[in-house]
Amino acid sequence: MATFLYRLGRSSFRRRPLVLLAWLALLGAAIIAALSAPATKALPFTLPGAESQKAFDLLDERFPGSTSDGATARIVFKAPEGQTMTTPANKAEAQKVTKEIASGSDQVASAVDPYTAGAVSKDGSTAYISVTYKVTAAEVDSDSHDALDRTVEQARESGLTVEAGGNAVKVAAHGAAAEVIGVIVAAVVLVITFGSLVAAGLSLLTALIGVGIGFLTLTALNSPLELGDNSGVLALMLGLAVGIDYALFIVSRYRSELAEGHPKQEAAARATGTAGSAVVFAGLTVVIALAGLAVVNIPMLTKMGLAAAGSVTIAVIIAITLVPAMLGFAGDRVLSRRRSGKRKPGTEKQPGEAHAPAKSPMGVRWARFVLRRPVAVLLTCVVGLGVIAVPTASMTLGLPDDGAQPTDTTQRRAYDLLSEGFGAGFNGPLVVVVDTAHSDDSKTAVGEVVSRIGKLDDVAAVAPARFNQAGNTAIVTTVPSSKPASEATEKLVERIRDTGAAIEKDTGAKLLVTGQTAVNVDFSQKVNDSLIPYLALVVGLAFLLLMAVFRSVLVPLKAALGFLLSVLAALGAVVAVFQWGWLASAIGVAETGPIMSLMPIFMVGIVFGLAMDYEVFLVTRMREAYVHGEGPGQAVLTGFRDGGRVVTAAAVIMIAVFSGFIGASGAMIKTIGFGLAVAVLFDAFVVRMAIVPAVLALLGKSAWWLPAWLDRILPNVDVEGEGLAKSASPRPGSGPDNDDHPQPVRV
Repeated sequence: MATFLYRLGRSSFRRRPLVLLAWLALLGAAIIAALSAPATKALPFTLPGAESQKAFDLLDERFPGSTSDGATARIVFKAPEGQTMTTPANKAEAQKVTKEIASGSDQVASAVDPYTAGAVSKDGSTAYISVTYKVTAAEVDSDSHDALDRTVEQARESGLTVEAGGNAVKVAAHGAAAEVIGVIVAAVVLVITFGSLVAAGLSLLTALIGVGIGFLTLTALNSPLELGDNSGVLALMLGLAVGIDYALFIVSRYRSELAEGHPKQEAAARATGTAGSAVVFAGLTVVIALAGLAVVNIPMLTKMGLAAAGSVTIAVIIAITLVPAMLGFAGDRVLSRRRSGKRKPGTEKQPGEAHAPAKSPMGVRWARFVLRRPVAVLLTCVVGLGVIAVPTASMTLGLPDDGAQPTDTTQRRAYDLLSEGFGAGFNGPLVVVVDTAHSDDSKTAVGEVVSRIGKLDDVAAVAPARFNQAGNTAIVTTVPSSKPASEATEKLVERIRDTGAAIEKDTGAKLLVTGQTAVNVDFSQKVNDSLIPYLALVVGLAFLLLMAVFRSVLVPLKAALGFLLSVLAALGAVVAVFQWGWLASAIGVAETGPIMSLMPIFMVGIVFGLAMDYEVFLVTRMREAYVHGEGPGQAVLTGFRDGGRVVTAAAVIMIAVFSGFIGASGAMIKTIGFGLAVAVLFDAFVVRMAIVPAVLALLGKSAWWLPAWLDRILPNVDVEGEGLAKSASPRPGSGPDNDDHPQPVRV
C-alpha cells in the first residue's frame, strides 16, 4: 500500500497541471449536472416490517387516497380572555380566514371550516382550520408559504391569537452559518498549526473542491436515485470535516519530510506513501461505519449513509492525488516563514542527520508525563468518562415534533394552543386500523374494539369508527391523554396492540396501530433493536481492518474499547443536557424530552469512523517508529512528536464544524451538533491522547504482538511504509526538486 501510494503521490506531483485540470473538470461537470438535474421530489417515508407501515399499506389498499402525502397545516385561533370563538364576530373572522386560505394558493386542496368539522374546543376558547395541500411538504412553494403567513398576520389584527402548525408551515432556514463558522475556525487552526497561509489555504481549497464535487454529484443524482433531501446534509458535514483533516495529515507529513532534507518531489511521494496510507485506512473505517447503516433496514438511513460514504471516498481520493499535486505548485511556501528561511539551496539537511537540540513539542512533553504515570492517567480517564456516561442508563428515545420547537416559533405556539384547548394528546392521535375481512360480523367486531380501547388508561377520547366502502376495514381515531413524545403515550400504543391480540382471538378482526405517533414509536424501536447488530458489524469489520494495519491484536482491541467508552460518555452528556435539562438554557434548548432516536446509531456510526481517523494517524506513526527499531516508549514519543499537534488540530477542526450546528433552531440539528462535538472532544483528547499512550506504556512490546498463524493470514498492507525505507537516497547533485529524474523505489 505505502509503495503504491508513494508512486501515486510522486506521479501526481510531477503531473500536477494535469491532475489539477482533471479535478477542476470534474467539478465543472458536477456543476453542470447539478444545474440541469430535475427538481427533487419528496419521497415517502417507509418503515419496512413495522406494524405502523403495515397499517399504512392496508389503508392504501382498502381506503384509496386516505394516506395522501400532501402537506397539512392547522391555523389555530384563541379567543381573548372573556370571549369564545363562537361569538358572531370571532366566528365570522375564522370563516373569513377559511375562505382566504382556500383561495390564496393553487396548491391548497381544501380548507375545512372549524364550525362544520367540530373543530372547536368544549369551552369554546379555541378553534382550528385544517388545511390540506395538493403537494408534499417539500414541494410547497414560496407563494403558498407567503399566502399562509400573510393570512395569519392579517387575522391577528382582529385581536385573536392566531398561530399555524403542521408540515406545510415554512421552517426557518438554518442557512450556511454553521458551515461558515466551521470553515473560519478551521482556517484559523490551520494557520496556527502550519504557520503558513499557503499551507492552510491548500488544505481548505482541496477539501472544498472535494465537498463541492460530492455535494453537487448528489444533487444531480437525487432524483434518479431517489436519495431524498436529507442525504446531502450528512455528506456535506462529513465531507467538509474529513476533507480538511485528511489534507492536514498529508501536508503536515510533507513538511516533516522536507525538514528531514528530502527534495520536494520525494517529500510529497513519501508523505503520500505514509500519511496517505493512514488516510486511506482511516477513510475505509468511516466508509464501513456509514455504509453499515443499511443494517437498520430503513431506506432513508441507508441512502444517507451511502451518500455520506461517497463523499468521504471523494475526500480520500482528493487527499492522495490533488494534495500532492498542489504541494508541487506551492513549493517552499507551505513552510512557515521561520522554517523556510532556514532552508537554502544546497544546504538541506540530509536524511538521517541528527536534529539540532530544541525544546520538545508540547505533545512530546505530555506523552512523557503519561509514560511516567500510565496507571494514574488510565484510571483517571476511565473513571471520568464512566461518570459522565452514567446518565445514558436513563436515556429514553423518541422523535421531536412541534412541541420540541423553540417557544418563539408559530409552530410551537400552535402546538401549545391545541394542547390547552383540546388536551395534551390532541397533537398526536393514534390511528387504529381494524381489518375485519376474516370476521363474521364486522360492525360487532369494530364495536368491541372501540369499547375496549375506550377503557384503557391514558385514553382521552375514541372517535366513532369510519368504514371503507367494502365494509371490511374501519378506522378508529384514538386521542391519548398524554402528549405525543411521552413515555405514557408509547405505553398506550403497546397496550392497544396487546389488546389487539385478544380481540383477534375473540372476533377474528385484526388490529393495527399507525399514525405519526405510532410511526415514531416504531421507528425508535427499530433503530434501538438494530444498534447492537450494527455495532457488532461495524466494529468487527473495522477490528479486522485495524489488525491488518497495525499487525497487532491488542491495539485494535484497545481502539474499539476506547471508542465505546467515549461514545457512551458523549451520550451521557447528551442525556444530561437535552433530557435532564442540565445547562440546557446555556445552549438554547427550549424544551427537554426524549433523545432523538437516531442519536445513538448516528453517534456509533459517525464517531467510530472519526475516532479511527485519529487512531490510525497517531498510532501508525508509532508503529512506523517501532518497526524501524525504536523501543515501545520511544515509539510513543515519536508518534506524539510527529502526530500529536496534527491530531489536536484535526480534532479542533471537527469540534468547530459540529459545534456550529448547536446554534441551530431545530432540536434535531442542535442535538446532533452537540453530541458529535462532545464525542470528538472525549475521543480525541481523552481516549487517543491520554488512554492510548497509557495503555501502550503498560503493554510495552506486547502491544505489537500478533500470533504467527494470524500474521500469515492477514495481508501485509505496509501502512507504516517499511518498503519506503529501502528506497535509495537521492543522488548527489540531482537538485532539490528532482522533478525530471525521480529516484525509483526498490520494493
